[in-house]
Amino acid sequence: MDPNQYAAQLQILQQRFEHQPDRHPGLSWPQVLERLQAAPAKLEVLVAMETSGGEPDLLALDANSGELLFCDFSAESPVGRRSLCFDRQALDARKANKPAGCSDEMAQAIGIELLNEQQYRLLQSIKAVDQKTSSWLATPVAIRKLGGALFGDRRYDQVFVYHNGADSYYAARGFRGVVRV
Repeated sequence: MDPNQYAAQLQILQQRFEHQPDRHPGLSWPQVLERLQAAPAKLEVLVAMETSGGEPDLLALDANSGELLFCDFSAESPVGRRSLCFDRQALDARKANKPAGCSDEMAQAIGIELLNEQQYRLLQSIKAVDQKTSSWLATPVAIRKLGGALFGDRRYDQVFVYHNGADSYYAARGFRGVVRV
């Protein structure tokens, strides 16, 4: 990564971290910075999240693993990750009007995982997001085997998790991701 891009992303992350101290009680920026500097590949992932419109910020400290979880805090589903089927299987199954890609492959290319329902609800408890858009969520295998996939949004000041055919896609549906540092 270009040193200027590295420094710029660290500055953005620091500003977000310091602007929202209530999001991460018990953590200081120097602790986070140390982790990021020890994992330059993860910082490249955060740059990719930023570039695609995700506005990544620290979501939580995983109590089990001790990892920092960064996710997309953009107000709406990241603009650079919309109009996608859920996964490759769904994309290949479409006969007509195929979108440009699928969320699982784009997430893998960026280096992130789709948020699961628990992470999505945690994000929504911290910041109201997806009030005009929706986001694909990691989907249990049993649902996916039947052709479905989960997505979430916020309407009427409530968080909803729904289902849809995995091969569907909408201009206002994208996906949010998480990266562990």
